[in-house]
Parts: sequence; C-alpha cells; structure tokens
Amino acid sequence: MHTLDQAHLSSLPSTVIRSGYDRSKVRAGIAHIGVGGFHRAHEAIYTDRALARPGQEGWGICGINLLPQDAAMAAAMKKQNGLYTVSEMAPDGSHVSRVVECMVEYLYAPENPAAVLDKLSHPDIRIVSLTITEGGYLLDEHGAFNLKHPTVAHDLQHPSSPQGAFGYLVEALARRRKAGIKPFTVLSCDNLRHNGDQARRALVSFAKARDPELAAWIEREVAFPNGMVDRITPATDDAARKKLRELTQVDDSAPVICEDFIQWVLEDHFPNGRPAWDAVGVMFTQDVSPYEEAKIRLLNATHTMLSYPAFLSGLRRVDDALHDKLFFSYLRGFLDHDAGVWLKSLPGLEIPAYKDKLLERFGNRAVSDQLARLCSDGGSKIPGFLLPTVHAILDGGRPYHRVAFLLAAYDRYLQGKDEKGEAYPIHEPNARTQLEPVMKSTSPMTLLSLKEVVGSKLPAHPGFVELYLKLRKQLDEQGVVATLQSLDPARESPPIAQA
Repeated sequence: MHTLDQAHLSSLPSTVIRSGYDRSKVRAGIAHIGVGGFHRAHEAIYTDRALARPGQEGWGICGINLLPQDAAMAAAMKKQNGLYTVSEMAPDGSHVSRVVECMVEYLYAPENPAAVLDKLSHPDIRIVSLTITEGGYLLDEHGAFNLKHPTVAHDLQHPSSPQGAFGYLVEALARRRKAGIKPFTVLSCDNLRHNGDQARRALVSFAKARDPELAAWIEREVAFPNGMVDRITPATDDAARKKLRELTQVDDSAPVICEDFIQWVLEDHFPNGRPAWDAVGVMFTQDVSPYEEAKIRLLNATHTMLSYPAFLSGLRRVDDALHDKLFFSYLRGFLDHDAGVWLKSLPGLEIPAYKDKLLERFGNRAVSDQLARLCSDGGSKIPGFLLPTVHAILDGGRPYHRVAFLLAAYDRYLQGKDEKGEAYPIHEPNARTQLEPVMKSTSPMTLLSLKEVVGSKLPAHPGFVELYLKLRKQLDEQGVVATLQSLDPARESPPIAQA
C-alpha cells in the first residue's frame, strides 16, 4: 500500500494519474470554504487541470473548514499535505483514478481562526469559493437573511473571532478595504438558483447589520458570479474506502468516489482574475440562469423525488432504486410530465438527452450513491429544488399526484422509522427547528402548515390537500410500493411541446 503525502508523491502507482505540474511552484490564489467530497471532485478537479497549463501557478487552492465535524477532514489534509485521490466511475464499470495536487494549503478554523482571517485578507487570494450547503446561506423563501441564527449573532458581536462563513468573509473584506487591497470574488459552488445572487444577499445582509458603510462597499465592489455545478459525489463510507484502497493501492484517509460526468457553467465575472477554467472544460456564459434552472429542476428535484419513498421502502442505494421498474417509471414520469415540460434546450444542454443521461447516471452501479445522502436536509432541498416545479404544475392546471406522493412520503419519513420498523437518524441541519413539530405530530397537516418548507400555495389548494392526506394514510396502511402502484397514470397530461 502506497503512502500519500508530498514526500511519496513521485512513488505512487503509475495507474494513478497526475496532472504533471511542479507543485512546489504553486501558490494559493483561491480560498475554498467547505472542503468536502463535492468540492474535491468538482472545482478542485477543474483547477488541477488548469494548473497544468503555462502561467497558472498563482491559482492553487487553500482549503478551509469551519465546523467541529470537519476535524477528520482536517486531520487527513494535514497528514497528506492536501493531497487526495479521486476515482471517477463510469456506468460501464471502467474507472480512472487520479491524485489531485491543487490544494497547496489547508487551514482548520477551530484550531486557528486568526490564520484563516490572515489568509482571506492576503492579496494573493483573489477568489473565495464556497460549498456550505443550500441551507448554509440562511435565507428564507422570501430571501430574508436569518440574523437571529446563533452563529450570526455571535459573529456580529465578535467580528474579529468569527465562527461562520459570513463572519469570516465580512471581516476579511473589512480588513482588505482598510488596507487598500482589492476585494476577492465570492464564488458559490452550492446547488442554489442564482447561487451568486444568494451569496450576495446573505453577505450584504450580514454586513449591513455590522456596518452599513462596509455593506455598501461590498455591494459596489465585490463580484458574485452565478454558476451551475453538476457531479454526483456520494459520501465516502467505510465500504467505499476499502474499495478505493484496493482499487488504487493508495493509503488515502480522504479518498473521493464520483461519477465520470462533470459539468460547470459560470458567468464570467471575475474582476480580480480567475484560472484558465475555460481551457479545461468549464462553460462560460453571460446568463447561467437557464442552466441552473434545468439542472435544479431535473437532477436535484429528481433526487429529492426518489429519496424518501425509496428509503422508506427499505432501499438504501440510488442505483438499486433505478434498477427497480416501479421507481424508474415514477422518475421517468416526473421528468417527462412534471419537471421537464417547462424547460427548453440550451447550447450544450439538450433537455431530452439530459433527462435520459440523468437516469443512466443515477443507475450507475459503480458509483452506488446513498439514498440517506439524498434524504439529508429535506427542509432546505424541498423548497429550493421542488417548489418551483410544484407551483408551475398548480398554475398550469397539470396533475400533481407525484408531488403529493412525495410530500406524503417526506411526512412519513420524518417519523424516524421505515416501513420495516428500522430506525434511522434524521439529518436536518438547517430546518431542524421548524421540522421538530412535524416529527412530534400525529397530524399530516403539520407539515403543510410549514410555509418555509412547502410554501403557501399547497395548503391553500383543496384538491392537493385532499390527495396528500389520502396518500399519507395509504402509506401507513399499504406501504410505499402499493401506494406508488396506485398512482393513476390516466391523470397524466401530455408533455408540452419543446422548443
């Protein structure tokens, strides 16, 4: 088994691909907050490719984690000098494993918050990118920022010793402004519509609560490009680690497994420079909105539609669900009759082919994504990924039986036991407080009363409420499979003609 660190980098197996640049010449120009599997399989891959091109040495990454639960990642990155392997798995069973070398620095904020602020304030850092989860932006359905969140309240009281992402960003920008250093670009890499605009809204809201003059400067001077990110990256559990050790013959404490598909569409708004991402596969466009809309309404919403019903039925892997004819047909119906009907093909993204590719990707046996991962944070995912399609369905007078079934399954899931009686932890890191009454309630209407999660249109629609309650009762009495089989295909409206 081969050791993974800087001293042993040149002795890794030849089957593990390297990008071929001189790592000793690379310095960090990007700071990334939220080093997890997705960042390391996505933005870091594109950056690693870019560093292999001439003149890109100033665009290495400084990885930053802020949370106590990131301690294991911190230990791995320190032990391995920021190195890790990514194994890209194709649906046909073939794979490519590579070592990613672009993370030339790493900081763990709970151990040294001052070092994080110093790094973010340094003129070398020209981009700060984020993967802090959809709920990490602390914005409600109306776009209002949660100033009462405990971390926000702490950071407003203690600006020089922050704990949260926005506290760090605003303090670093304040220091740069005072020192006459150009601001960094804030680059959200999270699955949010208009993720740059959302990052701007959250950051400026925080800054206004601290210093309105600083907030005005941030609004005027800081760029927040929007982007669409796409790559299925399961959590690396113990079984995956064992598999990857055998596959790569590398002793990696933080390996990443992902699909072979990767996509990034970005607005080219980087006043302080950027890597040559456009030369290594990133698509740049003036308006990323239609690409975001397509990806969120199709991939992310379909993941959500699958998650709770399949998990409740006793399944635990996404690929197992996709190879089940009943679940496959359910998702196909959602893509063709619910989500996809509102979307038009785009340059580089043909909607019919994209839908077909999605189902192939979800069924990838080599990736074998976890349904538990998809179930996590439903209180943020349902309003972000699903409600726009739900509202379009209701406004368009189209059938809503699948989305009613999904919400009934989510309510059932929040009871904490699947239909076989197996208990499971409920991971709701951002909406836990709002969802606690649902978890304790015996009434399915408690979920529909949460406008933060289901919006205001559903509880005001008598036909939807009636069907939701019927399906919720049926899930208790007959289970997921029988309820899903009972959904009436005669309800379908024909697909809207695609332009």
